[in-house]
Amino acid sequence: MDEGYAVSAEDVLRFHEVTSAAGLDARVVEERLGKYGENKLEGKKEDSLFMKFLYQFKDFLVIILIIAAVISIAVGEYFDGCAIIAIVIFNAVLGVFQENKAGNALKSLRNMSSPQSKVLRGGRIEKISSNFVVPGDVVILEAGDYIPADLRLIESVNLKVDESALTGESIASEKDASLVLNKDTGLGDRRNSAYMGSVVTYGRGRGAVTATGMNTEMGKIAAMLTEDREEPTPLQVSLNSLGKTLGIVCIVVCAVIFGLGLLRGQDMLEMFMTAVSLAVAAIPEGLTMVVTVILALGMQRMVRSHAIIKRLSAVETLGSTTVICSDKTGTLTQNKMTVVKLYADELFSEVSGTGYEAVGGISEMNEAFRVLIEGAALCNDAVYQKENSAIIGDPTEGALLVLGEKAGFTKDKLNEEKPRIGEIPFDSDRRLMSTIHPVKNVPMPYIMYTKGAPDEILRRCAYIYKNGQILPITEGDCGDATAANAKFAENALRVLGVAFKYMPSEEAEEADLVFTGLIGMIDPPREEAKAAIDVCRKAGITVKMITGDHKATAMAIARQLGIMKNDKAISGREIDTLDDGKLREESENTHVFARVSPEHKVRLVNAIRANGNIAAMTGDGVNDAPSLKKADIGVAMGITGTDVAKEAADMILTDDNFASIVLAVEEGRIIYNNIRKVVGYLLSCNIGEILVIFAAMLFGWPIPLLPIHLLAINLITDAFPAFALGMEEKEQGLMDAPPRDPEKPIIDKKMTVSVLIQSISLTIGVLGSFMFAYSANGFSESGLKVGGTACFVTIVLGELFRAYTARSEKTPIFKMRWFSNKYLNQCVIVSIVFLLCSVFFPGFRMIFGNVPLTGLELLYAAAFALIPLAGGEVSKLVVRISIG
Repeated sequence: MDEGYAVSAEDVLRFHEVTSAAGLDARVVEERLGKYGENKLEGKKEDSLFMKFLYQFKDFLVIILIIAAVISIAVGEYFDGCAIIAIVIFNAVLGVFQENKAGNALKSLRNMSSPQSKVLRGGRIEKISSNFVVPGDVVILEAGDYIPADLRLIESVNLKVDESALTGESIASEKDASLVLNKDTGLGDRRNSAYMGSVVTYGRGRGAVTATGMNTEMGKIAAMLTEDREEPTPLQVSLNSLGKTLGIVCIVVCAVIFGLGLLRGQDMLEMFMTAVSLAVAAIPEGLTMVVTVILALGMQRMVRSHAIIKRLSAVETLGSTTVICSDKTGTLTQNKMTVVKLYADELFSEVSGTGYEAVGGISEMNEAFRVLIEGAALCNDAVYQKENSAIIGDPTEGALLVLGEKAGFTKDKLNEEKPRIGEIPFDSDRRLMSTIHPVKNVPMPYIMYTKGAPDEILRRCAYIYKNGQILPITEGDCGDATAANAKFAENALRVLGVAFKYMPSEEAEEADLVFTGLIGMIDPPREEAKAAIDVCRKAGITVKMITGDHKATAMAIARQLGIMKNDKAISGREIDTLDDGKLREESENTHVFARVSPEHKVRLVNAIRANGNIAAMTGDGVNDAPSLKKADIGVAMGITGTDVAKEAADMILTDDNFASIVLAVEEGRIIYNNIRKVVGYLLSCNIGEILVIFAAMLFGWPIPLLPIHLLAINLITDAFPAFALGMEEKEQGLMDAPPRDPEKPIIDKKMTVSVLIQSISLTIGVLGSFMFAYSANGFSESGLKVGGTACFVTIVLGELFRAYTARSEKTPIFKMRWFSNKYLNQCVIVSIVFLLCSVFFPGFRMIFGNVPLTGLELLYAAAFALIPLAGGEVSKLVVRISIG
């Protein structure tokens, strides 16, 4: 029954063929479990390991590598071809391993707790797993219980339900089972129903299950998540573009060289082998693997920093984020109501401290404030657990108990002095609650404390507690209290009035009360959120609040956090009046959006992205899930977040700390900068290798490098230092720079100029070394082998030396700490050992076609290797002067 809220409770029970006294019997439960299935949400079907493995081969660059391997094998270069295939397979296995590792962490997070439900079956109350609740079950509800499915309430006694996970509203919803509502009643206003994912904060009740699993309101939102296809991140787009560019360059260059050789009358097979050598040289075989490992290592660092990344490429996306769209409740705020202001005896008092920790104080404290706080603590059904700073019951009442602790009044001690002997429970018509207590040393033996809506309290007051006396209340007193209430409301505070009354007997009537004062409270901002938002501002990242809460509350929190740049806020109702074009305009300059629905959030994320932004969305509730999925990167809360939100998100914060997002942004920027260094370094290496072969052919010289040389350089002496460059630490001023342009390719004008200069300097150094050694040995056959070996030594050492200057795209090498990257030092040592083995160790030497060099020849080869190092520094200077 989809619209149980629009019919009576009796009609719902009749529809499900169940009674409120007995519930369902075991046979019916079994039948309905078979018909409707288990009460759980269906996640996105997970790909098999084999499909995940195949997915790794979709990258264009990997496809080019496979083609190169096949060609190598076809022409008899089995070692080269098999080596390339081995690297591609290793890369795919590594990618699957890391994605599985993230997925397993997510599953562990989901399974931390398994909710239980109390249901009435066969006339007995049973406690069962929520997965086995079926339509028609009668669920017993008490304070602290999770709502296991969608319910039509059939009984409610002072029942309040926290629906913030579903609606975004931080104030608990008051429920009334007797109501019958219109069919067009909005989800947040269905006071006769309760929904999966919400929590009972106060009172008790019973409800008949009307929907389970994917048929619940939460399930409908979960179903929306599967409608959106996954879009590539900026890094994926850049690397795909790079792969296609490299592939085209490879094909064109090979065709040109092959055609040029045929025109010059050279042997076709020889030219074909040369073209294959160039193909190997043109493609940085280690690039995909190096980038994957850099992302994987970044992902592991973020796990240690309380963030679980579900997909490797998402690590980078936060680094290019320009807008963070944040939910308010539980994300920017603590989701813990806190008293911040008091009014009594014509005085205002500030209360310090936030959350449920009894830390803080009260600026003004006199007898009137003491009576006010005592009344709020006694007229209270919540329980405060001071040892772990937790509240059982209604958050509003919990805030009053924390206030009492700050004032030195514990509820237990007050109850000992004035035990409760009677009460008039809260109801939504009176908007009041009263408790009755015996009292000593006063003219009358009983006192009644009343708290509730300020206007109702004032309407029932005939007296006021002022100057330590009970005096008749005047119009001026009422005016002052009303003005104080308005002042609190302007600051988006929830206001409660408190009064008392001495009585001759336990017979209570809420009239002729003594007005005590007002208490103002709010769900306060997270203390660390303001600092995090300040860092975002310096980093050029805009933070927007998108919440289901009221506009005044949202604006007040936004001002405290520094989100609001003007006094402009837009409500969900106003969003409905805007077309997509107008919404794009409004979203550019508006930073607070209130009373929004899940559909509004998705429209807002789309509008922000349509303005050219990379949008991140943070949230923890079910209502956040569609927008988490639609954003470039969704960030869910791991502790308070719902399973639906975690399923939709790309990143999960295990500590629910908004400040962790700033660390993620910083890590993303570090990773992207390091990937730029790696790409620039590898490209200049590969283009340099192409130029070496191309220039040698152009000058009519022998080709100095064999295919096995090129493969060894690309996979070992290039890849190892590239790994180390990916481990570089944060450069100074990283978070003071604006986010990079999302449309800007990874190979921009600066990198193009730098790569060309470094490639030319590498070519000059390598060919210079080759011709020096070749000519020194009389251009003989043996001299060609010496020249080839010297060329190999120079290109390997040149690229190792150049790795040190590649550690920064801007900072000159003499301003860096040369050996601060221990990983680079280790990689250089390993590569040099490999180089020496390939030159002097007989087994290795034969594989690479090298010959031993004399000490002087080795020294000359090393000297020529300094030319690429100088080229790296010159490229920084040229870029700084010509481009800036």
